[in-house]
Amino acid sequence: MTDVTPKLAWKGVTKRFDGRAVLDGLDLSVAPGKSLVIIGGSGQGKSVTIKTAMGLMRPEAGKIELDGKNVVGLSENARRKLFSRIGVLFQGAALFDSLTIWENVAFRLLNADGVGRSEAKARAVEALDQVRLAPSVADRFPSELSGGMQKRAGLARAIVAQPEILFFDEPTTGLDPITAAAINQLISDQVRRLGSTAVSITHDLASAQTIGDEIAMLHDGKIIWRGPAADLHTTDNPYVRQFVEGRAEGPIAHAV
Repeated sequence: MTDVTPKLAWKGVTKRFDGRAVLDGLDLSVAPGKSLVIIGGSGQGKSVTIKTAMGLMRPEAGKIELDGKNVVGLSENARRKLFSRIGVLFQGAALFDSLTIWENVAFRLLNADGVGRSEAKARAVEALDQVRLAPSVADRFPSELSGGMQKRAGLARAIVAQPEILFFDEPTTGLDPITAAAINQLISDQVRRLGSTAVSITHDLASAQTIGDEIAMLHDGKIIWRGPAADLHTTDNPYVRQFVEGRAEGPIAHAV
């Protein structure tokens, strides 16, 4: 049986800040069409992991491969092409206040892909419908929407170009439990509809289990556990057990 080439892989990736290795020889991969969620405490390198994959940070060592090809150190033109294959839902949605919702959703279509405004708006409205926002929302501004609606608009922007890879950065931060559950389900539905590969980072364990096929725990710059989402609450890994149970005492506390 032939091994499937990972859609995305970090191989021996090291990234330092002020001499401290935030990523310390990180090895991690995601198969095509699968959803991986990275969990871990604050400051353990979750955001840095996805920023290196997006080309926003360059590691000091190691490779980051997309479809088996190293993307570290790409030229500006090649990096732009890489971005065209990626969709991102940022923490807090990160909408532009001065743009209407449809202009936010269609931002890449308008500014990078050269799509005309009429077609771009139609595609934006279609994407809004996919996240259960009415067409009437399209001409409103972010300040007129609730936090949950802004998050849905951010999700619409992430999926509008039907990307191969989706990144989700703390997708439920600041949302109440009911709204968070709705966003989690929308994310899960859209990843499956598009057949995209997804990488998410979150502190929300309910979110992790809804979004992820697999969950990996990052600690001290390395993956210390990985398994099916269903195993999160049954593994005997002491780091995972402490994190899931929210205990102050344990190997994580001792390592700080």
